[in-house]
Amino acid sequence: MNRTTLSLLAGTAALAAVTGFAELSQPATTPAHAAETAAQLPVERTTLLCPAPSLSDIADTSYTSFTPVTKGTTSDGKAGLQAATEQSADGTGSGGKKKAAKPVLTPKAPGTPATGDTSGADGPAYVGTAEGKYAPGWTVQETTEVAAGTGRGLQGVSCTAADTDFWFPGASTAASRTDYVHLTNPDDGAAVVDIELYGKDGQLKSTVGEGITVQPHASEPVLLSTLTDERQTDLTVHVSVRSGRVGASVQALDDKTGGDWLAASADPAGSLVLPGIPKDATDVRLIAFTTGDSDADLKVRLASPDGTITPAGNETLHVKSGMTTATDLGDVTRGEAGSLILTPTDQSVPVVAALRVTRGKGANQETAYIPATAPVGTRATSADNSGKGTTLSLTAPTATAQVKVTASAGSGGGTAVSKTFTIKSGTTQNVDAPVPSGLKGTYALTVETVSGGPVYGARTLAATEDGVPGFTIQTLPDDRGTVAVPEADQDVSVLQK
Repeated sequence: MNRTTLSLLAGTAALAAVTGFAELSQPATTPAHAAETAAQLPVERTTLLCPAPSLSDIADTSYTSFTPVTKGTTSDGKAGLQAATEQSADGTGSGGKKKAAKPVLTPKAPGTPATGDTSGADGPAYVGTAEGKYAPGWTVQETTEVAAGTGRGLQGVSCTAADTDFWFPGASTAASRTDYVHLTNPDDGAAVVDIELYGKDGQLKSTVGEGITVQPHASEPVLLSTLTDERQTDLTVHVSVRSGRVGASVQALDDKTGGDWLAASADPAGSLVLPGIPKDATDVRLIAFTTGDSDADLKVRLASPDGTITPAGNETLHVKSGMTTATDLGDVTRGEAGSLILTPTDQSVPVVAALRVTRGKGANQETAYIPATAPVGTRATSADNSGKGTTLSLTAPTATAQVKVTASAGSGGGTAVSKTFTIKSGTTQNVDAPVPSGLKGTYALTVETVSGGPVYGARTLAATEDGVPGFTIQTLPDDRGTVAVPEADQDVSVLQK
């Protein structure tokens, strides 16, 4: 079940609360008219899944939760993160036999971030649930610092909703890589999952990835190199769920160039946007895969601050059906903010894609990933921002747009501040995002589309340690905090048939 489905279910519950039971009366003699415009109602429950953060003994992980203030919510509610193994339907722990530990964080009010932390290699996966006033647009960020070793640097991931289908272009089984698929099951029944790997020549042979069972309220990290004997630099991972549902993320770790979380690509589509390439990126690698039966021919463009350009030598990309295609774009941004735009040259074929971005040189390199993403839409949120280490990048690929950016109060104090920006058509801007006045702690950035065309966004967190430019990038898709609930006409004539 995807996030939209969860939102629709929540919207149905909201509809029941608003309308109650319709009074039965004699139908009017006049013809029924069409239902009026759907009302946007806030969702009433949101579930997010955070993968186990690290296998390193020297890892330090922080969690930040934030809910934007949303009109029309109830006055009550609650939210929190609980270790996956301690969750159960009755709230008493796994199987009802174990007392649940104290949640890693507990939000106190919408509009103000809540934080928590763990350390070492024993940090669990978490299941988060928000209800009532905390549910619409609830966002949780997991950020880990690893000082040394495989994957050293800054790793970040936005905790995700459970779903049944995920695509991860950009994974690897190369000798220098240690990549895991983390599967987290939030439900009371077991989930059965298949993992397929696609390389440059097609699907890799493997029976180990079939029928993986993820126990109720449990998380399962699957090392990709145990699924195949083949070592390939660029892979696309397909996670499909036979029964139940899971949260899925790929942890991509390298011996020398750091690592990060690889979030799932947006749903397969003919055109894709990959926003927020850092202006000081020293190398950018594009990995793409077509999920259909036909090859895809894509036009490659870069949206820069001054407009859309075509990277020299990389004007188009041919993606063979069922095969992962990768190409090096080098320092494609050349010192300016940028976003990659992929569009069909002719026939539209469903494609997924991601970028592997490198900053630094030599022994001081760090990597992060940018998957293709959905637009900001009505509202999108990023949590765990700092005054100096945050970069907000916005792009409007097809038409000029106006957006409102709000910096929340800080987790330890401060006052919310908003600014409005205009993003010109075909450009990417690293905007001068607001910072809360009197900031203490971390804060959230909320982006709202005010007018114009679709806007895509990404947030970069940066923290340099011992000369290594640690960074992580999270995209900003619509938070699905509200759902359209149509107004229906009363028609009891069906009871007379």
